[in-house]
Amino acid sequence: MSLTRRRLLATLAAAPVLTAPLVLRAQDAGLITGNVCMVQPATTEGPFYVDPELVRQDITEGRPGVPLVLRLQVVSADCAPITGARVDIWHSDAGGLYSGVRAPNGDTRGETFLRGTQFADAAGVVRFDTIYPGWYPGRTPHVHYKVFVDDRTLLTSQLFFPDAASDAVYTQIAPYAARGRADTPNTADFIARRAGEAAVARVDGASAGLSAALVVGVRG
Repeated sequence: MSLTRRRLLATLAAAPVLTAPLVLRAQDAGLITGNVCMVQPATTEGPFYVDPELVRQDITEGRPGVPLVLRLQVVSADCAPITGARVDIWHSDAGGLYSGVRAPNGDTRGETFLRGTQFADAAGVVRFDTIYPGWYPGRTPHVHYKVFVDDRTLLTSQLFFPDAASDAVYTQIAPYAARGRADTPNTADFIARRAGEAAVARVDGASAGLSAALVVGVRG
């Protein structure tokens, strides 16, 4: 294990953890994190949603970065898993660039990296194999997602990361370290503040990188 990876995992280990009662309630409900069926607030769709109609688990397309296993669990407000829910995600690469668009920081029209669709299993869970997203000026690190049920959009929102995890990635690991720490933490991002703690994923170490998980409660 590299020194930077040891430091990264040590940072995650030192981060605040959920209280035992909250963890037990989540486990009893069959949830992958401890936010206990909180309904996620809708947020702005943000930049650059396109539907490339790519049903796939691995969305990296060779983009460099820290491997990230991202799991979202779609449930109703009473904790029932929503089997078969469609979940689309999209996010920027390590340099803060989105695919499929023409933007001030690059023209990636025709490309589809870091975009994909999955359908929830019997537990309401979808998994994507991706990389830790990069940052761009004025926004805290995030992943955009949409949840559809029966061709109806139930929720458009964003997932965020603990600032400690982002700081560790951006200051210790290439290619992120060339740009350094994000200029906007969660507390200074108006969308993250509005979404609240329930929209911050749990981040852990994984065999080859990191894992992140979030329970997405939706109203029917």
